Formats: sequence, structure tokens, C-alpha cells
Amino acid sequence: MEEVPAAPNEGISLSALRSQFSVNGEEGPKYGFEGSRYHYGDGTSVASQNSSQILTGYDTLDVGPNYDFYANTNALGRVRRSRPSLFQLHSNIEEDSCPPPLYEETNTGRAPGDSSEDDVEEPQSEPTRFGWVKGVMIRCMLNIWGVILYLRLPWITAQAGIGLTWVIILLSSCITGITGLSTSAIATNGRVKGGGTYFLISRSLGPELGGSIGLIFAFANAVAVAMHTVGFAETVQALMQESGASIVDPINDIRIIGVITVTCLLAISLAGMEWEAKVLFFIVILVSFANYIVGTIIPATPQKQAKGFFSYQADIFAENFVPSWRGPEGNFFGMFSIFFPSATGILAGANISGDLKDPTVAIPRGTLMAIFWTTLSYLIIAATIGACLVRDASGIMNDTLAMSSADSCQGLACQYGWDFTDCITNRTCTYGLSNQYQSMSLVSGFAPLITAGIFGATLSSALACLVSAPKVFQCLCKDNLYPVIGFFGKGNGKNDEPIRGYVLAYIIAVCFVLIAELNTIAPIISNFFLCSYALINFSCFHASITNSPGWRPSFRFYSKWMSLLGAVVSVIIMFLLTWWAALIAIGIVIFLLGYVLYKRPSVNWGSSVQAGSYNMALSYCVSLNQVDDHIKNYRPQCLVLTGPPSCRPALVDFVGTFTKNLSLMICGNVVTGGPSPATLDTASSNSHVTWLNKRQIKSFYHGVVANDLRTGVKMLLQVGLGRIRPNVLLTGFKRDWRKDKPSCIDNYIGILHDAFDLQYGVCVLRMREGLDVFHVLLQSTFICHCFLLLQLTLGSRQAQRGVSTPVSPLHPPQIFHVCTIIFGVYSLYFVLVIVDPDAMVTEPQPQPQPSTVFQSQQGKKTIDVYWLFDDGGEIVVLDFIVPFHKSNRFYNIVRLIMWGHKSYNVVTCQTLSSTSFSDSVRRFEDLIGPYRINTAQKDGHVTAEQLNQDCPWMVSDEEIETNKPKTLRQIRLNEVLQDYSRDAAIIFVTMPVGRRGQCPSALYMAWLETLSRDLRPPVLLVRGNQENVLTFYCQ
Repeated sequence: MEEVPAAPNEGISLSALRSQFSVNGEEGPKYGFEGSRYHYGDGTSVASQNSSQILTGYDTLDVGPNYDFYANTNALGRVRRSRPSLFQLHSNIEEDSCPPPLYEETNTGRAPGDSSEDDVEEPQSEPTRFGWVKGVMIRCMLNIWGVILYLRLPWITAQAGIGLTWVIILLSSCITGITGLSTSAIATNGRVKGGGTYFLISRSLGPELGGSIGLIFAFANAVAVAMHTVGFAETVQALMQESGASIVDPINDIRIIGVITVTCLLAISLAGMEWEAKVLFFIVILVSFANYIVGTIIPATPQKQAKGFFSYQADIFAENFVPSWRGPEGNFFGMFSIFFPSATGILAGANISGDLKDPTVAIPRGTLMAIFWTTLSYLIIAATIGACLVRDASGIMNDTLAMSSADSCQGLACQYGWDFTDCITNRTCTYGLSNQYQSMSLVSGFAPLITAGIFGATLSSALACLVSAPKVFQCLCKDNLYPVIGFFGKGNGKNDEPIRGYVLAYIIAVCFVLIAELNTIAPIISNFFLCSYALINFSCFHASITNSPGWRPSFRFYSKWMSLLGAVVSVIIMFLLTWWAALIAIGIVIFLLGYVLYKRPSVNWGSSVQAGSYNMALSYCVSLNQVDDHIKNYRPQCLVLTGPPSCRPALVDFVGTFTKNLSLMICGNVVTGGPSPATLDTASSNSHVTWLNKRQIKSFYHGVVANDLRTGVKMLLQVGLGRIRPNVLLTGFKRDWRKDKPSCIDNYIGILHDAFDLQYGVCVLRMREGLDVFHVLLQSTFICHCFLLLQLTLGSRQAQRGVSTPVSPLHPPQIFHVCTIIFGVYSLYFVLVIVDPDAMVTEPQPQPQPSTVFQSQQGKKTIDVYWLFDDGGEIVVLDFIVPFHKSNRFYNIVRLIMWGHKSYNVVTCQTLSSTSFSDSVRRFEDLIGPYRINTAQKDGHVTAEQLNQDCPWMVSDEEIETNKPKTLRQIRLNEVLQDYSRDAAIIFVTMPVGRRGQCPSALYMAWLETLSRDLRPPVLLVRGNQENVLTFYCQ
């Protein structure tokens, strides 16, 4: 950028500060400078230009922070912006005549350069959003104030007593309160979308646990619809029974009423009248509460006294404060399992997080306020009704206390002139806290208002669950974690309503409504909700304990240890309530977890599990520095020069057989060229890791950009983290060295020397058919496309001139392209075949991966190991791992062949000298001939030092004579390998070492060629770094 100077004491003309460089598109300037603000061509401002920039006269591409740069979704009616890339800021603009655009824009469905205003779509209208009161607090309170409040809380008070009922309420509130704090922390850690509980857990713990708990939570909400509907149906059936009406019988009446009710609720949800119905229900519930409190103060009438109501009495409060267990459910955890579903509505607001104006503010505030007010209401109702109503009453007006029976009267009602002894003794009492579910209607001032409150509470809770379950399930379906269920993820309307999800939730609710027993449905729901709460609390704890920089919630009133306590208590209570239901819930979670781990969906949400894995890996790597290396713990950690791994699958498979789950493997790739976005993308492409994962090779991939191959390999040789660094370089044999440039031979041998300099062991793998499959792909695709082109030519000869014909039926168009040139009536095709290794894994239908010899069993063959020179034992370690490690494909007998050494179970070769191998010598001389210094070069004025410096691959007669013993040794070894190891599965042989400066690169290459040529099995040339990797001692 050029700086426009400005005098310090003069006025500044803004027009003079305009840069000579501007970014223009076909539709006109996209970016300009006017006044003190940068703006786009459409008039929208980007960032304010501060005064210091104006005074200095800089016109820069940099912009200030902007929310649009961090958002991963498009705002309605706006074009998404992105900040300039580092390449755009760092590169020299003058070097590029066509600089890239300043900002990327997402123009979906529009061709480049099309600026017609008629084609611009109208921005979508903003859907209805709710605040924290309407969207969260009222919804949560309506969901909490459900069927349990009116129909089971008085009965639980009679069973457990006021004291233990308070304990049950406070314990439930503690669990829900801790969960509410954890939910608030997770919800304020970032923008929350639709999906509620599933979204919170999955984006925190990852898809493994998030998917399973999302499925369970959606199912639990669907079953909760049935629970609240059954409570409503029980009330209606009781009213019908009082009036003497009946449809069939009590149980079937509840089923019929329940199915009709669920159907009406479904219609309300689909019609979009859900919020209007909730407002009405909320008002009715508040009126019923006021009616109940007024009823407890009004003096009791004789009719109410006969049913056990005597207004506030200290004796009744003291009597009802202690428990009186009755029936098979008469225990603390039995009562807790029935009550706990009434506290599970705290996530009603989070479940519709996508419909909130500001979820990060609304969810914490609304959830915690709802927990506080509902807990307070539960405590008040339990205390007041326990102070007014006795446990047993007959309801008969004639059961007044007579003077003659005063001594034999039983029960607290005797003090108030009533004798319920007969029904207490015979257990036939129909009224009182322990016998009547409709006790709140008896206590209230006007019973129909309590009935209306029951209707409002049950229907509102059922409606909330019916709305929550489809929305949670829809978010789960859109993530494609499980098969088949994607059908239910489709949304309709501006609010993306899950119509199909509503129908599915309706079917599940109807199935459970047919049970028609509230005390049976409630414990089932309790376990599923407790499992959800346990995972929410664990999510908060895990995200906090990993200390990830991405965990920075704006809600600070939480504790990671309280979250852990909430998770542990939830799991314990699950087993204490119903152990078999707890096992079923946990079993479902484990099954779904195993499925996601097996399928490994391609999602990455930056979960705390990933942060925890990083922390563990970092901690273990650092701890290795505190322990010195020991020979017994030595393992070959391989740096494999594969290039793109998909081009050399045999090399990858071979190393993977002995490094899998045992040691380090790094696939190295050197991309030659200068640093640029294209070369960096090529070197760091994720498709290479994807290919390795699909081939089930546990390996790292590391790509570097360098000016030449040798420089790049030097960079790779120095990679590593502490003690986690490679110690063995493994590369393929250079088959085309005689056809390649001599400088390439020198670079190849130089790489081996560089590895030795850095104390690496070196391995070179040679296979008869070669390692590179690039030419195989090229040849096969060329033949099949020529066949296709022949068919096209014979079928149609009337193509027009200059038409480009892509061939897509056989292979993706990104890999192949056929250019057609018409000459007369015949078509002459020039086939341009471009093979892209990345396309093997990135295409929707990737090509089948090529198989190698290392992927199949080799039968009864041997693994021949020629340990010719003591290099520390590297070759022995490798030959031990390959046949005996559980992941290999050989399972053959190992033959260890040593140089002139007799030992037990060792095959010896003592006569390595041969009387006649002149043919082999002659072949070696033919190999080295093109690289020998001829007579003209000797007679010239070039000195030996200059020749060695300019052409280090050239071989002089003196060098040949000096290294003649080594040369003859390689020739003879090749003959031995052909005689002894013709039918081996693989051959390990010690690799010769050429002394730097005395063995030219061409001579060293000829040694490797001579030693490994004409052999059917794969040959691995191995050379250790002369350090011990074997030990014969226990310490």
C-alpha cells in the first residue's frame, strides 16, 4: 500500500486519501472510502476508520472486529461477509494484476457477475421470538406445575409426612437447580440454536453422548405428554363418576378421554395457538392457587369436616409432619420417583432455544426464576394442606363423636368431634390425605376453580412436552447421526415447524396413554430425565475441568464441583428409584454411544471431549520427558516418505502392520514450490488423513512446502514432540534412477545421508511391481476412456466444432476431462487424464482403494532376515514385530541368517565368495558405466575437486577400485538371496553404508540396485543407527 502524506497542520481532504488501488467487480465497486467509514457498494457499512488512520493517510484492507466474521450462519436479509485472508493482506498487490476480491460474499443461486436487482430475493420475514418471561419462565413454570402438583402432592404428603415431603421437594429442587446452573453456563458459552437439551449436550460432550441423550430426552418428553394427559383424564373421569356418568369403565374411560385430549393438543400445536393457550392456562393456575389459599383460611363446614378438613390446626400439622407409609409404594424413594417428574420442566425454555430472542440471557434468568417460584409453591402447598387435612376420613355426616364412644375413638379427628374409627380399622376410608387424590379441591374455597387449575396444569405441561419433543428430535435428525430418522427432520413454515415430528410424538403419547396408570408412567420418565440431567451436569463439569479456551460462559454463578455432584447424585437416585429402568436407560445410552463411535459421523463441534483428549495427550507427552529412554522400551517410530499416502498404499500398509497400536507412524509429504495458498492447501489437505482412516491405518500425516525434495525431507526429519519423534526413516526404492536426472539421484542418496547424520535408522522398501500406483491409475483410466470414446465416435459423428465433452459415467469430472476436436465428419479425441489422489476420498462415490500384498495372508512362507552387520539390532526388532504382532498379515516362520556366525536356530552362510559371477559383474559395470568419468574429462582442465563438487554423482576409477570389495559383496549377496529366499514372503537384509565423500551417489545407488534386483518377494533394506535397540538382560 502507498502512504499518502499529509501536512500535520493542514486540513485533510478525504478525496486525496483515496487509495490508487481499488477492488472492482463486474457490478461496480464493492468497497470504497467515504467520510470516516469504509463501506460496500451496496451501502452497508463495515467498520469505522479511526482518526489515527485518517491522520496517517493509510488506506488498508484491515477492518475492525465484526460479528459477521465469526457467525456460521447467514442473518436474514443480509449478505454474509468475511474478513480478508492473510494472503490478501501479506502479498504484494503489484505482483498480481488480478487481485482477489477484498471480501467473500455468499451469493447462493446467482451466477458470478449477475447484478440484476430483479433477481435479488426478498429477505425473509423475522420469525416470532420470545423473551425470558414468556419464552422461558412461564413455559418452565407451566411444565413444572403439572399433574403431580394437584393430584399427587397431597397424597405424597400423607405418605411421607410434611418433613420428608419437604426433603423430597428440596432434593428434587437441588438436582434441578444444579442442572439449571449447568444449563445456564452451557447456554451462555455461545449462541444456542434450536434443539434445546440435545444441542447443549451434543455441542459440549460431542455427538457420541449428545446423540444418545438427545434421543432419550425426546422420547421422555413424548412419554411425559402421556403422563400429563392421563392426569387430566383421571380428573375428568372422577367428575363423571361423581355425576354418575360413564363411557365404558373407569380404566377405558381414562384411555378414551386421553386419546381425545392428545389429539386436540396436536391440533392446537399444528394450528400455532400454543402460546395463546399457555397464557390462558397460566392465568387459570394462578387463580386456582389463590382459590386454594383462601380455602385453607375459611372455616370448615360440617360437610368438609366429615371429609377430614378442619382448617389450620397445630395438632394436625404435628401429626402429618411424620411419615405414615402405606401400600407397596410406601417408601421414600417410591414417593421421590412419583414426585420427581414434576420438577423436570426446567428445560422447557431451553428446548425451544431457537425461538428465543436472546437465549444466552433468557435461559439462565427464566430457568432459575421458574425453579425458585415453583419450589416455593410446592413447599407452601405441602405445609398448608398437611396442616388442614387429616389422613383418614369417611365423609359420612353421621360419624360424629358420641359421648359413649369417646374412650374408644381412634384418630386425630376425635379431638374435633368426629369418629372415623370404623373406616380406619377396616381401611375403607375414602377421604383424607391418604385416600383421596382430589384433596386440593376439598380444601379450596371454590372446587371448580381447582378443577380448572388441574386442567390448565395438565394440559399446559402436556402441550409443552408435545412441542419440546419434536423440536429436540428435529435437531437430532438434521445432524444425521443415526440412520432412518432423517425423515423426521424436515421443517415447514417460517418457524421450521417439525410436522412429522409432531405426528411421531403423538403416536408415542397415545401408546403410553393406553397404560392409563399415572403411578406406572411417572417412574419411567424419572429415570430418563435423571439420565439427561446427569449428562448435562457432567457436560458442564467436563467443559470446566478441561480448561479449554473455548469455555468462557458469561454466566458465572456455577461450580464445576457442584455440577459433578449433581451428575453423581442423579445416577445414584436412578438406581435407588428403579434399578431395572436405570439399567435400561444406561444400556440404551451405551448402545447408541457405541453406534456413533463405530460409524464416526463427519461432524466437528469442538466438544469438551476433544479438549480433554488434547489435555491428556499433552500431559502424557510432557511426562515422558521425566523418564530416560530404556532399551527395553525401544520401538521403531517411523517417518514414512509416502508423498500423498493414497499414491503409495503398499508402503503405507507395510509400515502399518508393525506400527498399529504399537509405535509412531508419520506419513510425510513434500510439496515443492514457493509458499502460497494453493501449495499450503495441497500439503495440509485433510483428504490424506481421511484416506488413512478409511484404510484403517493409525498414522499421522505431515506435509511441508519446500523448494526441493531434499530440503523438505530435512524439515520432516526434525519433526516431533518431546520423546514422541521418529527414529526410523522409511522410504521407497527409486526405480527410475537410471532414467532420471543425475541430480535427482544425488538428492535421493543425500536424503539417506541426512537421515544418518540425524541418528536415524534407515529402511528402503523395494517391490517388484513398484510402490507408486499413480501409473496404474493413469493406464487403466486411459484404456477405459479410450474405449468409451470409441463408442461415442461410432455412435455420433455429427458433433459441432470445439465442443468440450466431460466424461462422467465412469469417473468424476474432477479427475478426467476429454477435449474433442472435430476434423471433417470424424472425431479426433485428445484424452487429457488428470489423476487427483484426493478425489479418491473426497468424491461422493470414491473409487475402491487398491489392495496390496500386505493386506492378505501369504500362506506357509518364511520371513528371511539377513543380519549381515551389527548395526544395533534394528533389523531384528523389525523382524520380531512383523511376524508376531497381532495386526500383521504374515504369520510365517522367521529365518535369521547371519554372516559367518554359527548359532542355535540360525541359518549360516559362510561361503559368500563365488568362483564365477562374471555375468553379474558385467551387469553392474553396465549400471555404473554412464556415470563414470571418461577420458575426455580426465584430460581436461577440470580438477577432481571441481568435478566432485559440480557432479558429485560421477564415479572415478579410483573410487571404483577403493570400493570394489563392497561392490563384489553386493553382487554375491544378490545371488544368495535368489538362491535361498526365492519363495519367501518378505526379505529383510542389512543395507550397506556408503561413506560420505568416498562413495559417489551413483555408485551407492548401483549397490542398492544390485543387492535388491530380480527378487520376487518384497525386499526391505534396513540399517540401524549403530545404537543398541536389543538387550539380553532384565534391567
